[in-house]
Amino acid sequence: MRLTVLALDGVFDTALCAVLDAFTTANELAAMSEPDTSPRFEIELIGMRRDVRTALGMRVPVKPASAMTRPDWLIVPAPGTKMPAQLLPALARRDVIDAMELLAHHHADGVKIAAACIGTFVLAESGLLDDHEATTSWWLAPLFRQRYPAVRLDSARMLVPSGEFATAGAAMGHLDLALWLMNQTSPALAATVARYLLVDARPSQAPYMIPDHLARADPMVERFERWARARLAQGFSLDAAAHALATSTRTLQRRIEAVLGKSPLSYFQDLRVERAVHLLRTSRLDIEAIAAEVGYVDGATLRTLLRRRLGRGVKEIRSGGAEAM
Repeated sequence: MRLTVLALDGVFDTALCAVLDAFTTANELAAMSEPDTSPRFEIELIGMRRDVRTALGMRVPVKPASAMTRPDWLIVPAPGTKMPAQLLPALARRDVIDAMELLAHHHADGVKIAAACIGTFVLAESGLLDDHEATTSWWLAPLFRQRYPAVRLDSARMLVPSGEFATAGAAMGHLDLALWLMNQTSPALAATVARYLLVDARPSQAPYMIPDHLARADPMVERFERWARARLAQGFSLDAAAHALATSTRTLQRRIEAVLGKSPLSYFQDLRVERAVHLLRTSRLDIEAIAAEVGYVDGATLRTLLRRRLGRGVKEIRSGGAEAM
């Protein structure tokens, strides 16, 4: 999964670090269990200006937004303006306005957008959240509701996916958002990262429980992921999957859709794409051989799938291998 993180000048330090640390940890843990695979998450950090500093004054090494690689998700961490008196003028800053135009441009190109805490205001201010469900920081919910009446605010939820958008609540909501995004790629990896970053049996850690959306990623979903990864070349069969997991096809279908928001077949295809991209970038196998590795009868079918899912052809994916690694 390709992720681009947009660091606005004055970004909240905890917000930015929570997102970057979560995905870096995910890649480290994935490498421990699967040492021969490429990073599960390709992370790019961009800024609207050449010089970006956090709210505490630390310099952020950003890539120019104009040079960003098209991601699957563009993430907007919270600016460090916590109260309305500072937030409203910040939304009128030139770089923030430019950021809104960037979000609109890439959304029109099919990029999904995620934001947390005050970052939800930047996304809502762009108008992209109109007619969508969203959440935001609990103490700014009245202002959000007043300023963006076309957005269906649900301030009782920590994380709200809505179509091509996902929003999360206050500062630690950045971790919820990161874990939710991980969950779309690998429920097993997301659960492992949650255990490393959030959950500790000792009493002082009692307030930090696995978020609801990860609690729903029960062992059946993790077992399905392991089953799927082990038989990409054999192709997908819902009956075979249900039999291997000792459950019914109906139960498996419902469980996968509840946790991942997609069908078992759609998730199986996601894993095929992930494996195919890895082989394109790390091996000299031709497209026909790679197609056989991930269960397709010919390379043409795989080419079509990659183009449809990633918006890139085989040559583009292969030439980006060195950068991705």
